[in-house]
Amino acid sequence: MRCSSGLQLASRYVADPECDMVLDYLPESMAANIDNLEMFATCLVLDKWTCNADGRQAVFTRPSQYRRFRTTFIDQGYCFNAGNWDFPDMALRGVYYRNYVYRHVTGWDAFEPALSLAEQVELHQLWQCASQMPKQWYDGNQDGLRRLLETLHKRRSMIRDLITQFRQHERNPFPNWKHTPQVAVPDLPADALECRA
Repeated sequence: MRCSSGLQLASRYVADPECDMVLDYLPESMAANIDNLEMFATCLVLDKWTCNADGRQAVFTRPSQYRRFRTTFIDQGYCFNAGNWDFPDMALRGVYYRNYVYRHVTGWDAFEPALSLAEQVELHQLWQCASQMPKQWYDGNQDGLRRLLETLHKRRSMIRDLITQFRQHERNPFPNWKHTPQVAVPDLPADALECRA
């Protein structure tokens, strides 16, 4: 199919290929040299919310004069189950293929503020984002776009459940998750429950 004239989507290359190192893989032994490793948890919120049907893709860049890497998250094309605009959720969808990127996760705080922002987004805010897209990007299917945004709005309350499914997978992606022990509350004597005037 020939490209038509008009608005197109373009992405800036993540680094200067003549001066900077760009890698799509870093071994676990290099994890301490990644400046923004915690962003993998932030990105997981997006990927679970939008049902990214692909594994999370990222590249690691390092300017020649530095020793540390920075992660850039790329290729969101399989969100909304690619072009299907449906949400067949599975525990390993949208996750990075190596666990070491999640080892800093000890609880729900690791996903903030992205998790709270996603859970609190209002439908009109989603429409504000969508209204900036050219109609050609969704084939002018206004009804389909409406259904997609309404579904995204409803899915806000599912994000924690979807992350929990991943957390409970045999892959054990969050080995440092701290379980808060349940404290048993002793029964009070009956007279302690009476109101005293």
